[in-house]
Amino acid sequence: MKAPIGIWALALFLIGTILIPCRPANATGTAVISQADGSRRTYTGVRIVIWNESMALTSSDGAGTVVIGKASCTKIGELVRCLPWDATLFQNGNKVHIALKSGTVWLNPSGTIQALSHSSTQLPPRGVLLAMETKRGTYVTLTGTVDEVHR
Repeated sequence: MKAPIGIWALALFLIGTILIPCRPANATGTAVISQADGSRRTYTGVRIVIWNESMALTSSDGAGTVVIGKASCTKIGELVRCLPWDATLFQNGNKVHIALKSGTVWLNPSGTIQALSHSSTQLPPRGVLLAMETKRGTYVTLTGTVDEVHR
């Protein structure tokens, strides 16, 4: 059963006590952006921060941040699955709305490795797995762990 709630409200509640004392020194996220024209760019060292019911993904050089601000989230076993419907890119002093066609974000708020339902994919503690498609045909994928949570 899916219930629309502010993105990460459920996740923030579930992982806040685990993540606040765990602030890794190095961001572990890897994002791949595949454009409709076939070009592809990989970003390593992506920082993943959850705050104010949003999730921010910031490039390792700090030049660009994508903020996912709204989603429907559901707890499935030990995992949290969110279906995002709103994103914004902040880059070079500009703010650009990203119209999403579809997407899924999986979060593992537990302290142990968890397998996704009906999949061999496993998420580590604080793990994040994201896949989104924009209305322009751009695909964004991300794997990593949450670096920081702000209540």
